[in-house]
Amino acid sequence: MKAWIKGIGWITPAGCGQGQQTRVQPLQPGVLQIPTRKQIFSTIDRRFGRLDDLSRIGLAAVTFCLRDAGLEDWQQKRPWGIVAASRYGCLQTDLEDLETLIPQQGKLASPNLFAYTLPNCFLGEAALRFGLSGNSMIINRQDPDYLTALKTGLEELAWSAQTAVLAGIVDLAPAAELARPDDLPGSLFLLLEKGSRPESGGYGELELRGEDLFFNTERVVNLSQLVANCLKSRVSPAF
Repeated sequence: MKAWIKGIGWITPAGCGQGQQTRVQPLQPGVLQIPTRKQIFSTIDRRFGRLDDLSRIGLAAVTFCLRDAGLEDWQQKRPWGIVAASRYGCLQTDLEDLETLIPQQGKLASPNLFAYTLPNCFLGEAALRFGLSGNSMIINRQDPDYLTALKTGLEELAWSAQTAVLAGIVDLAPAAELARPDDLPGSLFLLLEKGSRPESGGYGELELRGEDLFFNTERVVNLSQLVANCLKSRVSPAF
């Protein structure tokens, strides 16, 4: 199972970014700043202001990933899917929604927060904005290497008619009592394209052999290592 990594985008404690603009590996611990609309979209966007924080970072990372690949704009729907992995999902939004239910026997309940009390809400938002008609799913991950979404994305490409899959991670920082030492708050997506070639630009070939991932024939240890190697190996498109 193989695919070409065409784009990378992220929102992490290291900031907002995309692969063609930096060589610094962005998956770092620290305090995550929720991005504003102006950091992502240059024009007025009222829908973005209604999103919960998890949806904002997920949508922003997808946007930067597609922008990095030069594929943000579209005219016709594209048979591309999204696979996102999350450890905590929309737990923070659920708790914020619950806090609006408690006073006055629910009379102050927030319909806006309630609309985002499923962790897959931002997948629909991304599909609508970017014309994605493939399969979209969110996985509750426990993997310390952060690679489950990429493996699932490669399987999706191998077993379906989809021609590309956005695969990555999305998580807000949890409450202190739930936090784990390997937590990396933020969101990062890679665009995996079926059948692409080096002359189209991008980063390199990702392959799933059994349970192991290989990038340009080198075994992948974790997502941070993969992204670091991608940033060192990017390929300029041939004109």
